[in-house]
Amino acid sequence: MKITRRSTLLAATSLAVAPTAARAQKAADTLRIQFVDAVPNVDMYFNSQRTGLILAHQAWDMLVHRDPATFDIKPSLATDWKFTDASTLDLTIRQGVKFHDGSPFSADDVVYTINMVADPASKVATPSNYAWIAKAEKTGDHTVRIHMKRPTPAALEYLAMVTPIHPKAYREKVGPEGFAAKPVGAGPYKIVKNEQGKEVVFERFEDYWAGSPKGKPAIKTLHVRFVPDLATEVTELLARRTDWIWNINPDQLSNINKVPYLQAVRQESMRVGYLQIDAAGRTGAGNPLTKLKVRQAIFHAVNRQEFADKLVQGGSRVPPAPCFPSQFGCDANAAVKYDYDPKKAKELLAEAGYPNGFDVEMVTYVQPTSWPAAVQNYLQAVGIRVKINQLQVAPAIDKSHRGEAPLYMGSWGSYSINDVSAILPVMFGAGAGDNYSKDPELEKLVAAGGATADKEDRLEAYSRAIKLETEKAYWLPINTYVNTYAFSKDLDFKTYPDELPRFYLAKWK
Repeated sequence: MKITRRSTLLAATSLAVAPTAARAQKAADTLRIQFVDAVPNVDMYFNSQRTGLILAHQAWDMLVHRDPATFDIKPSLATDWKFTDASTLDLTIRQGVKFHDGSPFSADDVVYTINMVADPASKVATPSNYAWIAKAEKTGDHTVRIHMKRPTPAALEYLAMVTPIHPKAYREKVGPEGFAAKPVGAGPYKIVKNEQGKEVVFERFEDYWAGSPKGKPAIKTLHVRFVPDLATEVTELLARRTDWIWNINPDQLSNINKVPYLQAVRQESMRVGYLQIDAAGRTGAGNPLTKLKVRQAIFHAVNRQEFADKLVQGGSRVPPAPCFPSQFGCDANAAVKYDYDPKKAKELLAEAGYPNGFDVEMVTYVQPTSWPAAVQNYLQAVGIRVKINQLQVAPAIDKSHRGEAPLYMGSWGSYSINDVSAILPVMFGAGAGDNYSKDPELEKLVAAGGATADKEDRLEAYSRAIKLETEKAYWLPINTYVNTYAFSKDLDFKTYPDELPRFYLAKWK
């Protein structure tokens, strides 16, 4: 089946230069940014959205910093560190750092934050990011020890990417809800307005600590707004009411670049687009998806190469395994291969007892909407009649976690952590909200891969997990993401492969 190209939201002939009164906010030193996925909680511990991660990295600092170009780990709120044994990490805490409320950063804040996120009662959004932590303790005025439940080779990556430090006294005073409403960090920008789900305003933190690898921001103010859809984003960009958007329809790239005051660029990221299949029957008894041959039919029905080449474009790849190819443990050779074969898919459906196909719901937040529609068309061609339930990101995630998504089309960026421990436990781990396979053997293998520092043992466990997952056809990796950024030509902005826009590095030309 061929993908039918949908007309783009804008055509080159319709692009008109916006009135000169609506200019990029260079003169006001305000970078106007828009996202379509409203973040209900900017405290990244309590949302699993990529946009939440992006916002957090502007306002919070972590114990260590991962260089975006080299992935080298560098000092940040910790000046140095040492693994005293396979399950113990000692850190020296930086002195002279202030939080945005003026209070001094200390070892107490580190211990408080680490222990808070390690406590199951805190109900963080992605528990697997912190499941390796047993506890933290203060070992001196400026030293902290982190005890791990198990050896965790990727510990520093988790500390660099997903473990911002909160001010203990302030958060205890206002509580989790008060902190979400008026958050305080120690990063390059401070949040001065936070209308949850609508807009967030950041201002440069003038007392930001000297020598940070992030550097002091060149732009004074970031004004982030959330809009309902991609069409609105593009309209706002063309009208010069915003300066930066991303993940527009790739078909629009060339047209955007024809506008004299705009530019569009692409960058592949570590994000994987996927189709989750309810093999465990979480959505109810009698679900056809619990049958192996039905799931195998779905794997054969989707033309993933065409999807990557024609829809995503820009060098998008089909991941051979349920992970991003560069991640440690992502063994492509262990994965069972499924070629695009609609005839085989129909045969498998007939063998499973569905010669005339069946009806099923697919929950998704993926945009552009032509992407879920393409999957719908592929499945329709073999007799699986899909009804798309298109939602905003947060409601779609909530519905999935409640076990209400027979098919679920989403994406996962692994928080840009280059290790399969950032994806396999999320999708197949025991107790994970995204786990629609509920396979005890698979859960055991995933846990085993994260329970040792021995490289070969980890590889063996993860390879066996990938083999089992693909044999059982639980989770179909469709494509790698290629982010398409569009922004004002007045803006000097650099993209990185970890899918983390760094506005604190941006500047006006």
